[in-house]
Amino acid sequence: MTASRNQDGKGAAPRRAEILRATSETDIRLALDLDGTGRAEVATGVGFLDHMLTALARHALLDLTVAAKGDLHIDDHHTTEDVGIVLGQAVRQALGDKRGIRRFGHCILPMDEALAEAAIDISGRPFLAWSVPFARPKIGSFDTELVEEFFRAFAFNAGITLHVTLKAGSNAHHVAEACFKAVARALRMAMEADPRAGGVIPSTKGMLEG
Repeated sequence: MTASRNQDGKGAAPRRAEILRATSETDIRLALDLDGTGRAEVATGVGFLDHMLTALARHALLDLTVAAKGDLHIDDHHTTEDVGIVLGQAVRQALGDKRGIRRFGHCILPMDEALAEAAIDISGRPFLAWSVPFARPKIGSFDTELVEEFFRAFAFNAGITLHVTLKAGSNAHHVAEACFKAVARALRMAMEADPRAGGVIPSTKGMLEG
């Protein structure tokens, strides 16, 4: 694992990470640039997950490369969860000591009949509050319960507090996509440099590690 850390909160140093994670269930390589343009090259073997990760990268304005091989002959669970783990680890590493970031982010995002709200605190204290009911159990062959599993793995490995709430929505695809895009926009806001912060860690404790 490697990461280049931002030292002054102004984007002077690259905020990047690359992680390789291999288990008996999945083999994942992920590269991340938090100050990208939204470019994504994603191949997980799970089509719907690829679609959601591409949307997340675009709306968070991060560059993301993911190559994953998993035990898809069983189901999509391990691949989806483990990609969430690795993405969270990469975000945490790329943020470094979190000096100069805004820390908090929030988005209410509409997608047709769906309306999703995401709120993020890059706090170093991992937590997921999930209130997103799905009207049906699958989107194609993808289990809708895996959306929550992905975000739990992401939040706990990124060290963030993440709240996701569905305000309205009945189409499962729209609901899932609204959640991913809302989280992406909130994450973008929380990770970006605060021009008034002067490179200070945004905490009265002087650190953001729990």
